[in-house]
Amino acid sequence: IEQLGQGGMATVFKAYHAALDRYVAIKVLHPAFKEEPNFLSRFQREARVVARLEHPNIVPIYDFAEHKGQPYLVMKFIEGQTLKARLNEKPLTKEEAVEIVDAVGGALAYAHKQGVLHRDVKPSNVLLSPDGSIYLADFGLARMAQAGASTLSKDVMLGTPQYISPEQGQGVSDLDQGTDIYSFGVLLYEMVVGRVPFNADTPFSIIHDHIYTPLPLPSTLNPNVPEVVERVLLKSLAKDRKDRFENVEQQVIAFRKAVVEGEGAFLEKMAVQPAAEDGSRGETSTPIIPVDVIDGDKVAAERERPPRKRWPWIVAGLLISVGCLIAFLGSLSGENETPAPDRSNPPVEVIDEGLPGEPELLSPDALFRHAESLVENGRDILAAQEFLKAGNLFLDEEDYLRAVDSYLRAVEVHAPTVERSRLVEGQFTQAIFLGSADERVWPLIEKIEQYNSDWPVVAIARARQILYVGAFDEAREILDKVLEEEPGNPLALAVLAEYHIMLDEFDAAERIIGKVLELSDDMPSWLAEHFQWLETMLPE
Repeated sequence: IEQLGQGGMATVFKAYHAALDRYVAIKVLHPAFKEEPNFLSRFQREARVVARLEHPNIVPIYDFAEHKGQPYLVMKFIEGQTLKARLNEKPLTKEEAVEIVDAVGGALAYAHKQGVLHRDVKPSNVLLSPDGSIYLADFGLARMAQAGASTLSKDVMLGTPQYISPEQGQGVSDLDQGTDIYSFGVLLYEMVVGRVPFNADTPFSIIHDHIYTPLPLPSTLNPNVPEVVERVLLKSLAKDRKDRFENVEQQVIAFRKAVVEGEGAFLEKMAVQPAAEDGSRGETSTPIIPVDVIDGDKVAAERERPPRKRWPWIVAGLLISVGCLIAFLGSLSGENETPAPDRSNPPVEVIDEGLPGEPELLSPDALFRHAESLVENGRDILAAQEFLKAGNLFLDEEDYLRAVDSYLRAVEVHAPTVERSRLVEGQFTQAIFLGSADERVWPLIEKIEQYNSDWPVVAIARARQILYVGAFDEAREILDKVLEEEPGNPLALAVLAEYHIMLDEFDAAERIIGKVLELSDDMPSWLAEHFQWLETMLPE
């Protein structure tokens, strides 16, 4: 009767099914899939699995077949609109938001128990009917379209970049429910904040950000987001799937506790939040978020956490180090800033010139070269962003020399961009600390020291550097000074443990390592892994 929509994987038509005497939706898969010899058999196998799903919030599949080699699905026709359209149209009420989360979460939880992943959770796949029913559509479609030995992936985008999980973006084959938890988390983020966390001018750039770029803090983009809600979003969108919720049920319960059970007023209408200060804009929609949540909710959330031994002064040491890094960035910003532009309407900068082909962008060297060319053209903010991306890739490859160099170039080019990227939470520190054992990194550390000698990370890196050339007394003097000011600085304690190991003082090293590892859940994973590596240096 009419075409309802078209996406990367299929086109949807409204049709009248004479045998069923009802209107149905026919989803015809992309013609490119016909090119793969084994696709039809895989489509039939996956369609049978999805057709068995019977849940009130999952769009039923009535039939599936193929016409002239082109497969299609026959589904229930749902009157109404998508959640995406609704978010762009007007704000959700509190009750509507809760119903949507419960419905989508319930559909996902049921499907996961049947061994079925959705793989493409997004607002445009959530259907809202006039009678109040809520449906999650397109179950298993991404799985059906999964490219095999053919070149389908060149023609069809599998999944939606704004909602894709890091492991999907990396092409991981053994996906689990964590991928749906992440995509559902993006949907929650969009409902709460008013925009998706990552968006750019090319799909590749968006996927790159899902994999490597720290999540923009919800409270930074929307100051009304309470801490308890932010924690749910951060856990849902953890880069490592092991750090997310174990299942969707937990995710839904946590979200309800954070948003619904609080006594704070729920903001019924709120203007869409402006873009992030770095000029990046996500897809925007109307956010739905409580103004505040009482402290009792936070207490209840804390009570659910398993008891954990804490060494509070270690956490304090990390916070002080971060504060000094912010000061370091601030000291640079005055040196390399042009007069501050009017940020009431921040410009949107996109990567649109002189770029190599998308696959090549995975090369940190290519990103670094592109950043240098942007500097030459006076595009400092975008150049700093590219240096940061290059640094992340170098760090991922454990090339600490190039990582430190990239981060330092980003700081030199435009320090405020580095600060806004929340790099202070780890990558720069990680690169400097782990690279401090490499003499090639030492000149860069000296350069950083010239800008701000008060940053403890620089002093600790210097101590580790001279420790590796045998200057034990001088290294110990530096460490003692840092630990006197920050008794729990874990970086200093790590170098102190190395100091004791090099002097065969294994008992002292073991005491330090053991105490710090008690708090491993409260420190960056790379630092916990470093202490575990130090532990292997101890004699059995």
